Amino acid sequence: MDKQPDITVVICTYNRCEMLPGALESVLAQDAGGVRYEFIIVDNNSPDRTREVIESFIKRGYGQLRYVFEGKQGVSHARNTAVAQARAPIIAFTDDDVRVAKDWVRNIKRAFDEHPEIDYLGGKVLPMWGGQPPAWLTAEHWPPLAIVNYGDEAFYVNAASARCLVSANLSLRRTVFEEIGLFSPNFQRVKDGIGSTEDHEHQLRIWRAGKQGMYVPSVVVSAEVQADRLTKAYHRRWHTGHGLYYAAMRDPETERASARLFGVPAHLYRQAATNGARWLRDTLSGKPDAAFLHETQLRFFLGFFRERYKNFMGRGGQVEQQQKRSALGEVAQFARRLVAGKAARYNANGSERGSSSEVD
Repeated sequence: MDKQPDITVVICTYNRCEMLPGALESVLAQDAGGVRYEFIIVDNNSPDRTREVIESFIKRGYGQLRYVFEGKQGVSHARNTAVAQARAPIIAFTDDDVRVAKDWVRNIKRAFDEHPEIDYLGGKVLPMWGGQPPAWLTAEHWPPLAIVNYGDEAFYVNAASARCLVSANLSLRRTVFEEIGLFSPNFQRVKDGIGSTEDHEHQLRIWRAGKQGMYVPSVVVSAEVQADRLTKAYHRRWHTGHGLYYAAMRDPETERASARLFGVPAHLYRQAATNGARWLRDTLSGKPDAAFLHETQLRFFLGFFRERYKNFMGRGGQVEQQQKRSALGEVAQFARRLVAGKAARYNANGSERGSSSEVD
């Protein structure tokens, strides 16, 4: 390919040689409408036949397909290697268990051309069920499956309208990486079934830099949902892991509190208490599906609390307040802050003067 491509399509893969051909075929069968694209597959140290599968496609004459090996384990390392290898000004990520629509590349290019003010975009990620989804698996349980469908109207995504666009269908201008950096390996999945947040953390940095993205409903992919992800056990593990990563990520929206207990913002305790009460109510009322939704939120809190408590006590992380403090002393200080914060919100006449966000 002599001319610079308009788009670099990237798939990072690990040990999925049986699933990979379908993803490759969907990208290579694009009705691109004159859009030039190259296609990079990053083999993230797969022990199976991944390289053989990719090379079989190259031998069939797909000149835009390139094989790249990344031996350092982890999807963030693989994506960053792809960014370094990409030649196009737009880098479009999808996954090895995804099938992109035939007009995917064309619609990505059109959206960026029509909206020079955006720095990245994402679209729909529709499910291809690997089994009959259970009745409890409503749209509220889609995040662990990376399913995205925000409707049929485009909208901006930024700090004021925070929606995470997942890497199964995520395209960025190269300038984003040049200005705010690459994907961080500190938030990638380290164990199967544990929710990672490297996509979200990267988008948080984009928003903090004053940049914005767009949800474009015409940019569509479909993702395989394996049968093991249709179980409550998987969703329990995912939410616990997601809480752990959120604790490490320190999302400003989550951190909005002056009162903390063991490094956990006060409003998360209040939210956990509410979810606990609702879980008990729905369990006793014979509503297991409703109870499970509250259980997943409690598991997120559990993961978040475990990570912050570990760091607070100085095991494996920096000790907050530059010193180790006893659990009893921390509880006492937390109570004093709550009382002082509540008192500060009222004037001498008893009227409210501040907002609850000061302490929760």
